Formats: sequence, structure tokens, C-alpha cells
Amino acid sequence: MHIGEALRFSVLALRHNPVRSLLTGLGMVIGTASVILVVTISLTSQDYILDQIEGVGSNMVFASYEVGSQSSAAEVGGDFIKSADVQAIRDEMAARITAATGVETNFDAMFVNGRERRLLVIGSDEYYKPVRNIVVLAGRFLDAGDVSLRQKVALLTQKLAVTLYGSQSAAVGQLIKIRGLQFTVIGTFKEKVDTFGQSELNDETVLIPITVQQYFVPVERIDPLYVQVRNPADVESVTNEVRELLESRHRAGASYKVENLAGILAAAKSIAVVLTLVLVLVSAIALVISGIGIMNIMLVTVTERTREIGIRKAIGAPRRDILMQFLLEAVLISVSGGTIGILVGVAMPLSVRFFVDNLVIPISVWSVVIAFTVSSLVGLVFGILPASRASRLNPTEALRYE
Repeated sequence: MHIGEALRFSVLALRHNPVRSLLTGLGMVIGTASVILVVTISLTSQDYILDQIEGVGSNMVFASYEVGSQSSAAEVGGDFIKSADVQAIRDEMAARITAATGVETNFDAMFVNGRERRLLVIGSDEYYKPVRNIVVLAGRFLDAGDVSLRQKVALLTQKLAVTLYGSQSAAVGQLIKIRGLQFTVIGTFKEKVDTFGQSELNDETVLIPITVQQYFVPVERIDPLYVQVRNPADVESVTNEVRELLESRHRAGASYKVENLAGILAAAKSIAVVLTLVLVLVSAIALVISGIGIMNIMLVTVTERTREIGIRKAIGAPRRDILMQFLLEAVLISVSGGTIGILVGVAMPLSVRFFVDNLVIPISVWSVVIAFTVSSLVGLVFGILPASRASRLNPTEALRYE
């Protein structure tokens, strides 16, 4: 029997019991679709998490002073990171960093919607925007002139601008009072990636030049200091150099916490890979269960067609032809179910873009290839036992079977 003839007989046998064939293949549809969907969800989640971390700044080094228990107030005041330290980092590491900036934090009472509120006021410079991935929504950001000339200008966070003036554009040009002085709002901004309150920014923050902020604080204290590294490979070495430079510019014993996000990023990637493997393994179990279902149905089919097998063997059909036919039937069920499952698994992520604008969910080509390969192997592996059992039937006993 040629492969084409065996395939034709297999199709006819499956069409003879369409409901059974459909229900048996349904398990493969669900299993295969789940493999693609699970991998797609895992990749989407992984990309989102990594984008969040990289959006904060995977090349960023941040430093702050650690207050020692034995330090006096005078010593602590001198140990704080200063603007001069920021400038020293810019000068000595100019070839290895993109920018360095510092942040000074303070609070002030302001009237919002008729009620007095304690709002966060931070001071920084023109380098704060690129280092912290700040997005300007309306107006402009601080420039070098604002900082050097100590201009009384301010930027408002997105939420604060809407709360005070109703919109981003309406906030630009308005006057606000900070520490009794009038400041002109020159822009509104937000973080490119939400840090969920884990940075110095919150929903209601006012940003002013750091040179002006220094008038409002009794002791100059940069906390934190940010450094954006030019080459990702230099993050660790720059982290160590920043620590050494800060320690060399202050008294012996002063301790500085200097960290980066490289370790967090690497850990997130490792967790994402492990999570993907676990989810694929869980979905693969669904395929195995579907394969067991195929094997069970094929064993029932062999029992029901025992007399047919006996007749075919009696008229000279070799064992190999019987084996091929029943094996092809199992493979046809699994491949057909797998193909439909692939179409369902691919169609669902693609359909999302019709409901959510500008959302593209990546579909892994490898997940499609693996899903199709596994579905074919499931039919082949789980079809061997029923096919082998059919091919080993004794013709005489098969003919007597009722």
C-alpha cells in the first residue's frame, strides 16, 4: 500500500465517525492554542517588565549618603553629596558617562483647590531630563540659563497641573508661590515609565532649578545623585569609580550607597526565562493529555474494527500496511487539531489590536513551530501502541470476533 492510499483510507475512516474525530481533535486544538498563548503572554509580560526597568534607566548609577550612627551633626553636614561632587564626576568621567545630575528635596505648603497642601519641591538642573527619562508634556524643561542665572521658574507634574489649572497647556505661564516667592510655570512633565512611588517624584511635585532650591535649605544635600553611563558594559566599573570619588572628596569614614539597576535587570531576565519555561511545561502537559485521549480513542477504534483488520489480513494485507493506516489516522487527528489550535492561538493576540489602539502583542515564530512539531509528535508517539496492536492481530481470531 502506498502512502497516498493509506492516507485516503485514514481520511475515510475518520469521516465515518466525524463527531468522535472532532471531539478527539478538540483536545489538540486547546493544547496547541494554549502553548502559543502561554508563550505570547510570557513574552509580552517579559518585554513589559524589562521595558519598565530600562525606562527607569538600566545604564543609570545612583548614589546617596549613608548617615553613620557615630557621626556628629557637623560631620554629617559636610559628608552630604554636594553640587561640587556632581561637577567633579562630570569632569573626571566625561568620556564614560552621558550626564550626571543631582536632586535636592524640600517641602512647601501650597493652596490646592482651596485647601492648603504640603507639596514636594525638588531642585535639579538641565541634565535631570535625559538622566531620568522625563517626558515634557507642555512648555519646556529647565535649561542651563535657568540654573546658572537662578531663574524663578518651575515645572509641574502631570497630575498637579491638571488639579491646579485643568490641563497641561493651561498650566504654562501661570504663577505659583514657593516659599513666599513667585515662580513662573514653564512646563509640565511626567516620568517616561511609572516608578510607582519608588523615586524622588510623586504625583504632585514641583521642579525648580537646584541653584534656587539651595536658598531654601539650611544645608546643601544632593540626594540622590544620578549618573547615566554611556556604555552598558561600563556600569559596574563606573559604579565603583563614583563611590571611590565621593569617598576621596569627603572625610575618612564617610559612607556612600552607590547602586545600579544592572543586577535587577539581569535578575528580571532570568526570572522571565524560568517563568516562560514553567508555563510552556504546563501547557505541554495539556498536549500530553490530549495525546492520551487520542491513544484511548484509537484503541477503541482498533477493537471496533477488529473484524475489518482480520479480513484485510486474510486477503494478504501485510502488517506494515495495517500499522501505517492506523498510525496515519492518529497523526491526522493530532496534526489537524494542532493546525486549528495554531490558527486560534495566533488569531487571539492579533485580534487585540482591533480593540486596543497602538497595542501590538508579539507572537513568537518559535512557539508556532514548536506547537506544530509537538502536535505531530503527539499523534505519532501515542498512535504507535494502537497501530502496533492492530497490526499484531491474528487474522483467524480477528475474523471470529463479533
